[in-house]
Amino acid sequence: MYQLNIKRQTITIDGGTYMPDVFRGKGTPAFALKSDFHRSLYQFLQNWFSRSPFLTVHTSGSTGAPKEMLVEKERMMRSAELTCSFLGLKEGDKALLCMSLDYIAGKMMVVRALIAGLDLYLVPPSGHPLKDIECRFDFAAMIPMQVYNSLESDVEKDRLKNIKNLIIGGGAIDPQLRAELRFFPNNIYSTYGMTETLSHIALCKLSGEDASDNYQPFPSVSLSLSSDGALVIDAPLVNGEQLYTNDVAQLNDDGSFRILGRKDNVINSGGIKMQAEEIEALLKPLIKDRFAISSLPDAKFGEIVVLVVEHDIDANLLDDIEPSYYIPKRILKIDAIPLTETGKIARATLREMLNTL
Repeated sequence: MYQLNIKRQTITIDGGTYMPDVFRGKGTPAFALKSDFHRSLYQFLQNWFSRSPFLTVHTSGSTGAPKEMLVEKERMMRSAELTCSFLGLKEGDKALLCMSLDYIAGKMMVVRALIAGLDLYLVPPSGHPLKDIECRFDFAAMIPMQVYNSLESDVEKDRLKNIKNLIIGGGAIDPQLRAELRFFPNNIYSTYGMTETLSHIALCKLSGEDASDNYQPFPSVSLSLSSDGALVIDAPLVNGEQLYTNDVAQLNDDGSFRILGRKDNVINSGGIKMQAEEIEALLKPLIKDRFAISSLPDAKFGEIVVLVVEHDIDANLLDDIEPSYYIPKRILKIDAIPLTETGKIARATLREMLNTL
């Protein structure tokens, strides 16, 4: 059903189909001249159709400096096959590419188009990818911020509803966003994965009667927990090694799982271990502006919970938080909370900043 032989693949972009030879010659196809984003797609396809069986990808840098990785094209295609098969994508389906090609999420959208024969439409990455495009898509991938912004506009919200299959990755889905998407008529999924798994290895349904808080892994994926409660992934189709993640997880009897937060975001205060992400989820309804939970060393408690904000807030809003040990012991205001290029909180950078204040 899917074309896993690179030599036989073609790519359809904005309705026009291109053969591999186009990306091996000296000329530049017309689509590559439309924008810098189109040009970056052309450069990716040049690398894809090259003789090398490998591609270079970069991690997001959410917990430190981005890292460069060399990955097999064969494994990227196997990952793409898992997603396309699950969603029932077929030749001629229209797909929206609105995520940067600097990272694995954008690259994998192209690979899915290559193996399934999807008609790929490009919108340069922005906070409002649906603002100026009226096409009805069968498939799209976005980050939470793009979805959130789209819901702020009635026109963009309707266009979001008309995407048959929407996957959201690159960050946590906050409870308010999850609640609004619950009643959408289309298929919307939160994804779980990382660069090392070549995009996602599990999906969580956000819309419809079968919406859930749990991720369901693909059938070829096996999961377990390490001694410190972090998720261990065995996904032989996309990575030949067992992957030890930093994600603290809860495994369910039916094989599904829930992510509680990152191991390196555990705050041990007075012997009580707390997950920064869980505290942030509690505070989200109370604080409208951007904020983050971090920690600072403390002589008495070892560490204390710190709330970092960009704008002044009323500290009394936090008084009723339960359990009470989640209440931040300090509130620090900084000009801007550091983010990665994919919009995640740059936790390591933030901790370094706090330790210099």
